[in-house]
Order: sequence, then structure tokens, then C-alpha cells
Amino acid sequence: MWKYITQRILLMFMTLFIITAMCFVLIRMLPLPPLPAGDTHAEIVVLQREAAGYNKPIPVQFGIFLKNIFTKFDWGVSDKLYIGRDVAATFLEKLPATMIVNLYSIIFSIPIGILLGIFAALKKNTWIDHTISTLTMVVISVPSFVYAFIIQYIFYYKLSLLPALMNSGKDYFTWSMFKSMLPAIMSLSFGVIAGFTRTTRAELTEVLTSEFMLLARTKGLTKTQATIRHAMKNCMVVVLPSIFGEFISILSGSLIIEKIFSVPGIGSLYLNSINAPDYPTFMMLTVFYTTIGLVAGIVVDISYSFIDPRIRMGSKK
Repeated sequence: MWKYITQRILLMFMTLFIITAMCFVLIRMLPLPPLPAGDTHAEIVVLQREAAGYNKPIPVQFGIFLKNIFTKFDWGVSDKLYIGRDVAATFLEKLPATMIVNLYSIIFSIPIGILLGIFAALKKNTWIDHTISTLTMVVISVPSFVYAFIIQYIFYYKLSLLPALMNSGKDYFTWSMFKSMLPAIMSLSFGVIAGFTRTTRAELTEVLTSEFMLLARTKGLTKTQATIRHAMKNCMVVVLPSIFGEFISILSGSLIIEKIFSVPGIGSLYLNSINAPDYPTFMMLTVFYTTIGLVAGIVVDISYSFIDPRIRMGSKK
């Protein structure tokens, strides 16, 4: 087991290094964005570019880039969005908004999705199951930004119950701020609810028709007792790793949703860095999103063996 974990971690770092190197080379091959004349912060950018070795060969630049990250956690300074400001400082300032919006979304979505999946599985082949399954497929098939526009139209334009955009400021735990976050939270929740509903329904349906469930009933357990003691335990072997993956993904956020609702998070920062273009900011966020995706995959895979000791990841038998 530990050998498998070590291999996955090493593979993750190798993959991250390759992706980082590819992005770095492609970015450094692009022309540098012009700096505004007369801006005092532009001098900082020029000095930073010289320190980063912009006038040296790309392999030397990449070595300086890695050295600055590992020794000083220095990702450079913004050369377009926040001219002369440290990229890491901007990232850390934007991260809480993304985390809080996504955390609320997960807290609301996971229980609802699991409960709907359980209900659909227990009512298999009834109109309730067909309705939930159909709605689930529709929700999964429609992009999240479509729900964002529908929510804005209904709750802001028609009913005037919620604001169209998220409030500015950093008081994330006030009622007014939470109310302004609700449209973004709702837009992010639809896909998560549908995903957990489909997964839970599929796994629980399969478990309920297994032979050991019939054996449990013949031993005197009621359907409810057999479902809670045996079916749900086996069903969670697949559902819980998905939950772990979702909690890790709270750091990544949603690029489109944050942009639509003006969430001051890293998702909108990423899109702005592409449009600007702001190469240092884009480079840091690219590495960050890649890392989150790789870590989430490893955690999901490894968690299977911890939830169910019968599973041996990487075993040849």
C-alpha cells in the first residue's frame, strides 16, 4: 500500500513538473506585454524581469523560476493586472472568497445529493425514481453557467430576492454577504447534487440486489435494518472518496461562475490574467489548478483502501 502511495506521489510530482515546464516555455516564447509609460510600479516590473533572467536562455530562466519558488516562494510580480504587486500576495488575498463560496456549495449539495440518491434507489423503477433520474441527467447535461443566468433572471430580475452580483468586501460571515453569495452557491450546487445523486443511486441499487442483502433478510433483519447496516456501508465505499475529492476542490472554485457573479476569488483572477495578459499571475494559477487536480485524484484513489481494507490499490492479486 505504501509503495503504491509513494509511486503515485512521485508520478504526481513528475506530471506537475512536465506541465509546469511546458507552460513556462510556451509563455516565455510569447512577447512581453508593454508597460504603461510613467508608472512608478513599471520600474519594479522591469527590475523583476531582469532578476528572473528574461534576457537569458529559457532553460536558465526556468532554473531561476524554480529556485525562486522553492527558496523564497517568489512567483514574481504582476505586470498587467496589479502592476508591481507580488503575485503570491494577490493569490492569498483572493483565495478565501473562492474557498468560502465553494465550501457553502459543498455543505448544501452533498447531503441533498446523497439523500436523493438513496430515495431513488429505494423507490427503484417507480415514477419517483424515473423523475429523479431524468432530472439528474438533465442537470448534468446543462452547463453551470446556464443555471447562473436562470438564477439571476428569476431571483434578481423577476422576484428581486437576491442581488445579481456578490458584494465587495471581506466580511464573508455576515448575512448580507451570505445573501449576495447565494446565487453563486446555487449555481455551483446543481451539478454537485446531480453527481452525488447519480452515484449514490447507482451504487445503492446494485448493493440492494446483492446476494448478501438477501442473506441478511433471511436472518431476520427488516429491509430498513439491512439497508442501514449493510447496504449503506458498502455504498459509501464509492461515495465517500467522491466527498473527499469535492472538499479538496473547494480551493479551485469555478472560473465561469466566479466571473458571472463577480466573486473576488481566484477563478475570476485566472480569467483576468488570461485576458490581460498577466503572465506571472497566469503561471502561478496554472500550477495551482494543476496541483489541485492531481492531489484530488490521488486522495480519491488512496481513500478507497482506507474506507474498505479489502481493497488493495496497486496490488497484483
